[in-house]
Amino acid sequence: MLGNVSGRHRSPIRGSSLEFAEYRKYVPGDDLRRLDWRAWGRSDRHYIKEFEADTNLRLCFVIDTSGSMNQRPEGGLTKLDYAQRIAGSLAYIAAQQGDAVGLYCAGKQFHKEIPPKRSSAHLSMVLDSIGEMEAKGETGLPEALHEAAEKIPQRALFVIISDLFMQPSLLKDSFQHLRFRRHDVAVFHLLEDEELNFEFKRPTRFLDLEGGASVLADPTLIAPQYHKALKKYVKEVDEIVRDASVDYHRVRIQEPYEEAVARFLIRRTPKKGGK
Repeated sequence: MLGNVSGRHRSPIRGSSLEFAEYRKYVPGDDLRRLDWRAWGRSDRHYIKEFEADTNLRLCFVIDTSGSMNQRPEGGLTKLDYAQRIAGSLAYIAAQQGDAVGLYCAGKQFHKEIPPKRSSAHLSMVLDSIGEMEAKGETGLPEALHEAAEKIPQRALFVIISDLFMQPSLLKDSFQHLRFRRHDVAVFHLLEDEELNFEFKRPTRFLDLEGGASVLADPTLIAPQYHKALKKYVKEVDEIVRDASVDYHRVRIQEPYEEAVARFLIRRTPKKGGK
Protein backbone atom coordinates (compact mmCIF):
# COMPACT_ATOMS: atom_id res chain seq x y z
CA MET A 1 0.00 0.00 0.00
CA LEU A 2 0.99 3.63 -0.24
CA GLY A 3 1.47 4.35 3.42
CA ASN A 4 1.54 3.25 7.04
CA VAL A 5 -2.12 2.74 7.95
CA SER A 6 -2.69 2.15 11.66
CA GLY A 7 -3.72 -1.43 12.34
CA ARG A 8 -2.63 -2.74 8.95
CA HIS A 9 0.97 -1.57 8.66
CA ARG A 10 3.91 -1.56 11.05
CA SER A 11 4.64 1.95 12.31
CA PRO A 12 8.19 3.34 11.88
CA ILE A 13 7.85 4.95 15.34
CA ARG A 14 8.83 3.03 18.48
CA GLY A 15 8.56 3.74 22.21
CA SER A 16 6.11 5.68 24.32
CA SER A 17 7.34 9.20 23.60
CA LEU A 18 5.30 10.05 20.51
CA GLU A 19 5.03 13.41 18.77
CA PHE A 20 1.54 14.95 18.65
CA ALA A 21 0.42 15.17 15.03
CA GLU A 22 -3.15 16.44 14.66
CA TYR A 23 -6.81 16.31 15.74
CA ARG A 24 -9.57 14.56 13.87
CA LYS A 25 -13.29 14.17 14.48
CA TYR A 26 -14.44 11.23 16.57
CA VAL A 27 -16.12 8.38 14.70
CA PRO A 28 -17.91 5.42 16.32
CA GLY A 29 -15.41 2.74 17.24
CA ASP A 30 -12.55 5.09 18.16
CA ASP A 31 -10.78 4.52 21.46
CA LEU A 32 -12.58 6.75 23.99
CA ARG A 33 -9.33 7.19 25.89
CA ARG A 34 -8.08 9.33 23.00
CA LEU A 35 -10.91 11.86 23.31
CA ASP A 36 -9.72 15.38 24.05
CA TRP A 37 -12.15 16.58 26.72
CA ARG A 38 -10.74 20.10 26.71
CA ALA A 39 -11.52 20.43 23.02
CA TRP A 40 -15.02 19.10 23.74
CA GLY A 41 -15.49 21.70 26.48
CA ARG A 42 -14.50 24.52 24.11
CA SER A 43 -16.40 23.40 21.03
CA ASP A 44 -19.01 20.91 22.23
CA ARG A 45 -17.61 18.51 19.63
CA HIS A 46 -15.69 15.29 20.08
CA TYR A 47 -12.13 15.17 18.73
CA ILE A 48 -9.50 12.44 18.84
CA LYS A 49 -5.84 13.30 19.46
CA GLU A 50 -3.56 11.51 17.01
CA PHE A 51 0.16 11.02 17.39
CA GLU A 52 2.84 10.42 14.81
CA ALA A 53 2.63 6.62 15.14
CA ASP A 54 -1.16 6.65 14.73
CA THR A 55 -1.49 8.84 11.68
CA ASN A 56 -1.69 7.42 8.20
CA LEU A 57 0.59 8.40 5.37
CA ARG A 58 1.18 12.00 4.35
CA LEU A 59 1.41 11.94 0.57
CA CYS A 60 2.85 15.11 -1.00
CA PHE A 61 2.88 15.50 -4.77
CA VAL A 62 5.47 17.80 -6.32
CA ILE A 63 4.56 18.30 -9.98
CA ASP A 64 6.79 20.08 -12.47
CA THR A 65 4.82 22.83 -14.24
CA SER A 66 7.63 24.20 -16.42
CA GLY A 67 7.17 24.77 -20.14
CA SER A 68 8.95 21.56 -21.13
CA MET A 69 6.03 19.63 -19.61
CA ASN A 70 3.99 20.78 -22.63
CA GLN A 71 5.89 18.36 -24.86
CA ARG A 72 3.46 16.05 -26.61
CA PRO A 73 4.02 13.04 -28.90
CA GLU A 74 1.86 13.05 -32.01
CA GLY A 75 -1.67 12.08 -31.03
CA GLY A 76 -0.77 11.60 -27.36
CA LEU A 77 -0.85 13.32 -24.00
CA THR A 78 1.49 16.11 -22.97
CA LYS A 79 3.87 15.32 -20.15
CA LEU A 80 1.72 17.50 -17.89
CA ASP A 81 -1.46 15.64 -18.95
CA TYR A 82 0.31 12.42 -18.07
CA ALA A 83 1.53 13.79 -14.73
CA GLN A 84 -1.98 14.96 -13.85
CA ARG A 85 -3.41 11.50 -14.44
CA ILE A 86 -0.76 9.79 -12.31
CA ALA A 87 -1.19 12.30 -9.48
CA GLY A 88 -4.98 12.20 -9.61
CA SER A 89 -5.06 8.40 -9.50
CA LEU A 90 -2.64 8.12 -6.59
CA ALA A 91 -4.31 10.96 -4.67
CA TYR A 92 -7.69 9.24 -4.91
CA ILE A 93 -6.27 5.86 -3.84
CA ALA A 94 -4.45 7.42 -0.89
CA ALA A 95 -7.52 9.34 0.27
CA GLN A 96 -9.66 6.19 0.11
CA GLN A 97 -7.37 4.48 2.63
CA GLY A 98 -7.45 7.50 4.93
CA ASP A 99 -4.14 9.14 4.01
CA ALA A 100 -3.45 12.87 3.96
CA VAL A 101 -2.77 14.36 0.51
CA GLY A 102 -0.92 17.57 -0.37
CA LEU A 103 0.30 19.26 -3.54
CA TYR A 104 3.17 21.47 -4.67
CA CYS A 105 3.35 22.82 -8.23
CA ALA A 106 6.98 23.36 -9.14
CA GLY A 107 7.11 26.14 -11.70
CA LYS A 108 8.50 29.66 -11.49
CA GLN A 109 5.45 31.06 -13.28
CA PHE A 110 2.85 28.62 -11.95
CA HIS A 111 3.26 27.85 -8.26
CA LYS A 112 0.80 26.36 -5.82
CA GLU A 113 1.10 24.91 -2.34
CA ILE A 114 -1.53 22.80 -0.54
CA PRO A 115 -0.41 21.22 2.77
CA PRO A 116 -1.43 17.57 3.27
CA LYS A 117 -4.76 17.00 5.02
CA ARG A 118 -7.41 14.31 5.17
CA SER A 119 -11.02 15.00 4.18
CA SER A 120 -13.20 14.58 1.12
CA ALA A 121 -13.39 18.37 0.71
CA HIS A 122 -9.60 18.63 0.83
CA LEU A 123 -9.23 15.83 -1.74
CA SER A 124 -11.62 17.69 -4.05
CA MET A 125 -9.50 20.82 -3.71
CA VAL A 126 -6.32 18.88 -4.51
CA LEU A 127 -7.89 17.21 -7.55
CA ASP A 128 -9.28 20.52 -8.81
CA SER A 129 -5.85 22.12 -8.42
CA ILE A 130 -4.20 19.25 -10.30
CA GLY A 131 -6.68 19.78 -13.14
CA GLU A 132 -6.00 23.53 -13.25
CA MET A 133 -2.22 23.26 -13.59
CA GLU A 134 -0.51 24.98 -16.51
CA ALA A 135 2.95 24.30 -17.89
CA LYS A 136 4.94 27.43 -18.73
CA GLY A 137 8.26 29.11 -18.09
CA GLU A 138 11.29 27.71 -16.33
CA THR A 139 11.22 24.92 -13.78
CA GLY A 140 11.22 25.64 -10.08
CA LEU A 141 11.55 22.00 -9.04
CA PRO A 142 14.74 22.19 -6.92
CA GLU A 143 13.45 25.26 -5.06
CA ALA A 144 10.04 23.65 -4.48
CA LEU A 145 11.64 20.51 -3.07
CA HIS A 146 13.80 22.46 -0.63
CA GLU A 147 10.77 24.50 0.44
CA ALA A 148 8.57 21.44 0.93
CA ALA A 149 11.29 19.63 2.89
CA GLU A 150 11.24 22.39 5.49
CA LYS A 151 7.48 23.01 5.57
CA ILE A 152 6.38 19.40 6.14
CA PRO A 153 7.75 18.56 9.60
CA GLN A 154 6.34 15.05 9.92
CA ARG A 155 7.62 12.16 7.86
CA ALA A 156 5.92 12.03 4.44
CA LEU A 157 6.09 10.34 1.08
CA PHE A 158 7.00 12.83 -1.64
CA VAL A 159 5.97 11.78 -5.14
CA ILE A 160 7.81 13.94 -7.67
CA ILE A 161 6.52 13.94 -11.27
CA SER A 162 8.75 15.69 -13.78
CA ASP A 163 10.78 15.34 -16.94
CA LEU A 164 13.79 16.44 -14.85
CA PHE A 165 14.72 18.83 -17.66
CA MET A 166 17.62 20.43 -15.77
CA GLN A 167 21.19 19.78 -14.76
CA PRO A 168 21.13 16.61 -12.60
CA SER A 169 23.46 18.27 -10.08
CA LEU A 170 20.61 20.65 -9.17
CA LEU A 171 18.54 17.69 -8.03
CA LYS A 172 21.20 16.14 -5.84
CA ASP A 173 20.98 18.61 -2.96
CA SER A 174 17.16 18.74 -2.98
CA PHE A 175 16.82 14.93 -2.89
CA GLN A 176 19.34 14.68 -0.06
CA HIS A 177 17.55 17.49 1.80
CA LEU A 178 14.29 15.51 1.69
CA ARG A 179 16.02 12.36 2.87
CA PHE A 180 17.80 14.26 5.67
CA ARG A 181 14.36 15.38 6.90
CA ARG A 182 13.38 11.66 7.01
CA HIS A 183 10.99 11.88 4.07
CA ASP A 184 10.44 9.00 1.67
CA VAL A 185 10.99 10.07 -1.94
CA ALA A 186 9.65 8.61 -5.20
CA VAL A 187 10.18 10.05 -8.68
CA PHE A 188 8.27 9.54 -11.93
CA HIS A 189 10.75 10.66 -14.61
CA LEU A 190 8.66 11.35 -17.71
CA LEU A 191 10.34 10.96 -21.08
CA GLU A 192 9.10 10.88 -24.66
CA ASP A 193 10.26 8.45 -27.36
CA GLU A 194 11.69 11.19 -29.60
CA GLU A 195 13.88 12.34 -26.71
CA LEU A 196 15.24 8.84 -26.22
CA ASN A 197 15.60 7.75 -29.84
CA PHE A 198 16.29 11.03 -31.69
CA GLU A 199 15.39 9.50 -35.06
CA PHE A 200 14.83 12.71 -37.03
CA LYS A 201 15.79 12.34 -40.70
CA ARG A 202 15.79 15.87 -42.07
CA PRO A 203 16.70 19.40 -40.94
CA THR A 204 14.47 20.28 -37.99
CA ARG A 205 13.84 23.36 -35.88
CA PHE A 206 14.09 22.46 -32.20
CA LEU A 207 12.15 24.67 -29.77
CA ASP A 208 13.04 25.39 -26.16
CA LEU A 209 9.66 25.12 -24.43
CA GLU A 210 11.00 26.96 -21.40
CA GLY A 211 11.63 30.19 -23.27
CA GLY A 212 15.04 29.84 -24.89
CA ALA A 213 15.90 30.39 -28.55
CA SER A 214 15.00 27.84 -31.22
CA VAL A 215 17.74 25.96 -33.08
CA LEU A 216 17.68 24.78 -36.70
CA ALA A 217 19.90 21.72 -37.10
CA ASP A 218 20.57 18.70 -39.26
CA PRO A 219 19.82 15.71 -36.95
CA THR A 220 22.16 13.40 -38.84
CA LEU A 221 25.08 15.64 -37.90
CA ILE A 222 24.27 16.14 -34.23
CA ALA A 223 22.83 12.69 -33.41
CA PRO A 224 26.13 11.19 -32.14
CA GLN A 225 26.72 14.11 -29.77
CA TYR A 226 23.08 13.99 -28.65
CA HIS A 227 23.20 10.30 -27.75
CA LYS A 228 26.49 10.79 -25.93
CA ALA A 229 25.00 13.66 -23.89
CA LEU A 230 21.84 11.63 -23.19
CA LYS A 231 23.85 8.67 -21.95
CA LYS A 232 25.86 10.93 -19.63
CA TYR A 233 22.65 12.58 -18.34
CA VAL A 234 20.92 9.25 -17.62
CA LYS A 235 24.02 7.94 -15.83
CA GLU A 236 24.16 11.05 -13.61
CA VAL A 237 20.47 10.79 -12.74
CA ASP A 238 20.84 7.08 -11.91
CA GLU A 239 23.77 7.82 -9.58
CA ILE A 240 21.92 10.64 -7.81
CA VAL A 241 18.72 8.66 -7.13
CA ARG A 242 20.74 5.63 -6.01
CA ASP A 243 22.87 7.66 -3.59
CA ALA A 244 19.76 9.36 -2.14
CA SER A 245 17.76 6.08 -1.92
CA VAL A 246 15.02 7.47 -4.16
CA ASP A 247 12.30 5.17 -5.50
CA TYR A 248 12.93 6.02 -9.15
CA HIS A 249 10.61 5.22 -12.09
CA ARG A 250 11.65 6.13 -15.63
CA VAL A 251 8.42 6.33 -17.66
CA ARG A 252 7.79 6.68 -21.40
CA ILE A 253 4.68 8.82 -21.83
CA GLN A 254 3.68 6.72 -24.84
CA GLU A 255 2.77 3.88 -22.47
CA PRO A 256 -0.61 3.92 -20.70
CA TYR A 257 -0.33 5.86 -17.43
CA GLU A 258 -2.25 3.06 -15.66
CA GLU A 259 0.75 0.78 -16.21
CA ALA A 260 3.11 3.28 -14.59
CA VAL A 261 0.77 3.63 -11.61
CA ALA A 262 0.43 -0.16 -11.27
CA ARG A 263 4.22 -0.69 -11.28
CA PHE A 264 4.60 1.96 -8.60
CA LEU A 265 1.94 0.40 -6.37
CA ILE A 266 3.30 -3.12 -6.82
CA ARG A 267 6.82 -2.02 -5.90
CA ARG A 268 5.52 -0.33 -2.73
CA THR A 269 3.32 -3.22 -1.62
CA PRO A 270 4.89 -4.98 1.41
CA LYS A 271 6.01 -8.49 0.58
CA LYS A 272 4.58 -11.36 2.62
CA GLY A 273 6.90 -12.25 5.43
CA GLY A 274 8.84 -9.00 4.96
CA LYS A 275 9.63 -6.57 7.74
